[in-house]
Order: sequence, then C-alpha cells, then structure tokens
Amino acid sequence: MRVLLAWALLAAPAVAQDPASFRVDPSLVEACVADTPRGDLTPACIGAAAKQCQQAPGGDTTLGIAQCVMGEHDAWDAALNREYKAARAIYKDDKTAADSLRDAQRAWLAWRDAECAFQYNSYGGGSMRTIASANCQMSMTAMRTLELKALGGW
Repeated sequence: MRVLLAWALLAAPAVAQDPASFRVDPSLVEACVADTPRGDLTPACIGAAAKQCQQAPGGDTTLGIAQCVMGEHDAWDAALNREYKAARAIYKDDKTAADSLRDAQRAWLAWRDAECAFQYNSYGGGSMRTIASANCQMSMTAMRTLELKALGGW
C-alpha cells in the first residue's frame, strides 16, 4: 500500500505539469493585433494569453510558465508571418523596397535570436533562464508583428 501511495504522489505532479495541458488561446493574440493602434508596440495585451494559460493547474511552475509563454510566442509567430506577407505585398511593385524589407526581416530574426540567447545565458544555470528566453522570444515577436502591421497603415 505504501508503494502504491508513494507512486501516486510522485505521478501527480507529472500529470499536473504535462506540457500538453498548457493551452494558449490564439484568439487573444489575434484580438491584440487587431485592436492595437498603429505605433503602439507595447500594448498591455502582449502576454495576456500566456497569463491566462498559467491559470491552469501547474501553470505557475517553471515548466508551466515557460510552456505558456512559448505557446503565446507560437501565436505571435503565426501573426508575424501573416503581417510579413502582407507587408511584402505592399511593395510587390517595388523590388528594391521588397528586397530591403526581406533583408531587414532576416536581420531582425538574427538580432532577436542573439538577444534572446543572451537573455538565456545571462541567468547562468538557473531555471529562470528558460522563462527569460521564452519571454524574450514572445515579446520581441509581438512587437515586430505590430511594426509590420503598421506598414499597412501608411
């Protein structure tokens, strides 16, 4: 009986922290994109989907927080790709501008990845580094999405 009880206690946290149980509502990100005025790159809605996700059991653990933030990043990344394609379409008749936008986007991706690697490494061996890196990826991707969206308003 003791072995069964010990096994149940050990298994419970694993179930509560199953990464598949942390779901981000992408409609919160889509609403953020739609409702953010042009030029506002840091609206309060960035991070809202991850915060909602963190309300799930285990969502307040290091694993839960990181999974929720990475889930919101994925939603922002989908929006980023859509806004990038829309921005490229604006310049479809201007190859020089379209190529410059492509080059800028590639440089931005390299810069984001380097900055977020720095955020990760600046925490040494601590578990906080995963959250810091995930938050960096999510917030920078969100801001770039809104920058690209703003190109359509000129």
